[in-house]
Amino acid sequence: MFPKDGRGRTLGAVALLAATLVIVVGLLLSGGSAYTVNADFVSASQLVDGNAVKVSGNTIGSVEDIALTDDGKARVTMKIDGDGFQPLRRGTRATIRQTSLSGVANRYVDLQLGGADGADIPDGGTLRTQNTSAAVDLDQIFNTFDPKARRGVQKTVEFLRDFQAGNEEEANEALRYLNPALSSSARLFAALDRSTPDFERFIVETARLVTDVSARDDVLADLTRDLSRTTSALTSNGEALGESIGLLPNVMRKANTTFVNLRSALDDLDPLVDDAKPVVRTRLIPFLDELRPFARDARPAVRELSQTIRRPGADNDLVELLRRQPALDRIANQTAERNGAERPGAFPTTIKAFEGITKQVAFLRPYAPELVGWFDDFSSSGAYDAMGSFSRAGLQFNGFTIGPALNALPVPAELRNLILSAGVHTGRNNRCPGSLERRAPDGSNPYKPSPDFNCDETQVPIGP
Repeated sequence: MFPKDGRGRTLGAVALLAATLVIVVGLLLSGGSAYTVNADFVSASQLVDGNAVKVSGNTIGSVEDIALTDDGKARVTMKIDGDGFQPLRRGTRATIRQTSLSGVANRYVDLQLGGADGADIPDGGTLRTQNTSAAVDLDQIFNTFDPKARRGVQKTVEFLRDFQAGNEEEANEALRYLNPALSSSARLFAALDRSTPDFERFIVETARLVTDVSARDDVLADLTRDLSRTTSALTSNGEALGESIGLLPNVMRKANTTFVNLRSALDDLDPLVDDAKPVVRTRLIPFLDELRPFARDARPAVRELSQTIRRPGADNDLVELLRRQPALDRIANQTAERNGAERPGAFPTTIKAFEGITKQVAFLRPYAPELVGWFDDFSSSGAYDAMGSFSRAGLQFNGFTIGPALNALPVPAELRNLILSAGVHTGRNNRCPGSLERRAPDGSNPYKPSPDFNCDETQVPIGP
């Protein structure tokens, strides 16, 4: 405690003034060591001292100075005083942007921060031109157009204006999605700039491709014509196409697992592709060259086939036949009121009918060869061999017999039944399949499908 006299009060005031001076000097010294970073731009793009420096729309500093470098670049010195942004990291990109399309000194520097693994940029460090981009004014874009192109752009803008009339809010929402596309395009053009030789080679190869395509203008015309037909078919079925597109997200989600497994399958196919490359070069490509005339000659057939699939008019093509399928489906499968009652479709009724005759069909199935043979014999009187035509013949019993002198003698009436019964068997109506033929040497006939099959194996042709 200071003494309560005049001298004590004087000493207290001096001490308080000294402490205040120390605090002010400390603040001044700390303010003088602000973190600054330089950025070299191709053009300052109407940037002025005091313009803001932002990250994701938040101001973290300001433009402190703009100078000209020895190689004609604009060096912008930025003072970074935002908490948590000092120091910047390597990989940071600086872009001069416009606050609005109107005005002159309405620019600011937008920073895209580098990755967390990047090295720190020291105080006074510099971002080179490969990490910076200047703003492009609209008049610079329009100055690249000739008068004809300017009129075309003007008509396009007017068309977009009229097209979006009444839907401005939806259009604004759609435009917000352009920013990622434009950012990706900027990265794409930057990569192209770094790979100029590869890009030039790509342009040369594309020119050769266009030259080869122009030499096949007839094929290209057919392709364009087919594409026109396809587009017309799609537009005529817009409602069905919309439903298909609505179902597409669910299909893609379900197909995700398949695509994941497909990746490993493609990796396994790499050795096969490598082994197939020589075959493709030496055999497949020459074969396709030889196939080209065939494809050219097949155009009329394909054209006629396309008319079979789709042809102007009613009830005369495959598409309209397919459209009839729902009605056919109702008749064949669906239960509906028919002839005054609810009746099932034709197919369920047929299935139910077959269920009732399954046993009969199963019994008759082994006799299919006999049935086919009967139809064959019934349809023709004979067959042909190396000697000419022939026909099968069988003995017929009558009222005569052969006598000792090879003459025909009448059989007495009382002996006719006895002779007939000696050479004829009756009541043989339970034959097994294959019993109409003589027994085969391997014993394969007559054939009994199962031990309990209802047929008599002893009913075979008369004679040895």
